[in-house]
Amino acid sequence: MVTAMANIQQFVINNQRTLKKTLSYYFMHITVAMLVAYVVTGNLIMAVTLSLLEPTVQAFAFFFHEKIWNRTEQKV
Repeated sequence: MVTAMANIQQFVINNQRTLKKTLSYYFMHITVAMLVAYVVTGNLIMAVTLSLLEPTVQAFAFFFHEKIWNRTEQKV
């Protein structure tokens, strides 16, 4: 258990910038998605549900996209 926690802490330390950027992007995306979903549906509950689902999946995708992009830049 100690090793797992140490690995998580090291992961956070090594990826601090990308994690912060991912979180910032996540909140911005939720806000935009909620506004668009509300305009389209006129239903606040549906807008909140849609705005949380898609950006949550997208945030994970962005994190890994950023990691791949960083590796590509290092090779060039």
